[in-house]
This record gives sequence, C-alpha cells and structure tokens, in this order.
Amino acid sequence: MGLSFTKMLQGYSAFRKKYALGDNSIMQYLSNYGQQPEIMVVSCCDSRVDPALILQCDPGDLFVVRNVANIIPPYEKDDAHHGTSAALEFGVCGLGVKDLILLGHSQCGGIQALLNKNDANHNDFISNWVSLVDTRHAHTHADPDEYAKLALNKSLQNCLTFPWIKEKVMAHKLTIHLWFFDVETGQIFTYSDTEKNYQPLA
Repeated sequence: MGLSFTKMLQGYSAFRKKYALGDNSIMQYLSNYGQQPEIMVVSCCDSRVDPALILQCDPGDLFVVRNVANIIPPYEKDDAHHGTSAALEFGVCGLGVKDLILLGHSQCGGIQALLNKNDANHNDFISNWVSLVDTRHAHTHADPDEYAKLALNKSLQNCLTFPWIKEKVMAHKLTIHLWFFDVETGQIFTYSDTEKNYQPLA
C-alpha cells in the first residue's frame, strides 16, 4: 500500500485544517506555550509502527525518539555521538516526562538482522547497532518476535544504567513500560511484572 506524492500533499492539507488553522489552533498554542508532553516513547523506525497514529495522539502529546529495533543503548558518557541517549536526557531531564514507553513490535527488521548477521546486504552501521542486544542466550532458530520481547527487557536494563533515569524510577517520578505491538492485528501487549509475560493492553 504505497503513498503517492499527491496523497501526501492532501494529508498535509488535512493536517493544516485540523491543527493549524482557526482561532483554536493547536499548533498556535504549542508555539506560544511550548511542548509539555508527559509521555515519552522509544519506538522503531518501521513505517508500520507510528506511535502517534497507533495511539491517536495530537501534536504535543508524545515526545518520540525512533531508531532501528527501538533499542536503548547503555549509558556511555564519552565523545561519541549518542542520538538516542540525548533524546532520553532531553525527555527525562528537560521535559520531565512521567512515563517512558519502550515500544517493540512484530516482524522487526532490526531483530531479523540481529539473528541473521550474515544476511545483511548493506551493513555499515546496522549490525553494530543491533549488537547492543545480547544474543548469547538465543536459540539458533529463535522466534524473532519472542526475541524482540527479550530485547525490550535488555533495553529496560540499559535504561537503568542512566543515573538520572534510575534516580527518577526509584523516586517513583518516572515509570517505564514495555509494550509490544503486533503489526498483523494492530494490538498492543504490555509486560506484566507480576505475571512475567505480555498481556493485552486494556
């Protein structure tokens, strides 16, 4: 299901009518008062997994960072470039978000690349990035969707290596959620600490 350039421009026109024109313009309000989102989402770049669309949010509702396989890297304060870490710092420390959602999904190409390292056609950056997820305990024929859920747990562990994230979590000022989106059904599953498994989001 492709998107023609004409259809995209029609979508832009609809956006302007809904959010940017008239006396009650949301964009005008956000321009005047700035953004104050209480929720941050770390999701995959996959074109089928758009957090704002899935959750039907308006501009200003979510602070979103997207990367391949929705991975949280460990805290590393050095001279390298850390885009996801910078976004986390801005969202958690700058905006003071109260909820951090790590949103994984089924059929993830990044997880496929992780489990099939030798199959990548072009690989300047991808293998090194997805190697942040530990595959030492994965079975040879690991189910990619189940492994994507394991990767979410690894990202949660990495989150807690950031001192200012761990501090806010311990002070109950920040809650981290692990969500898994099934592309085929359009359903979100959330990890239950008590049940130790993923259950449909209410």
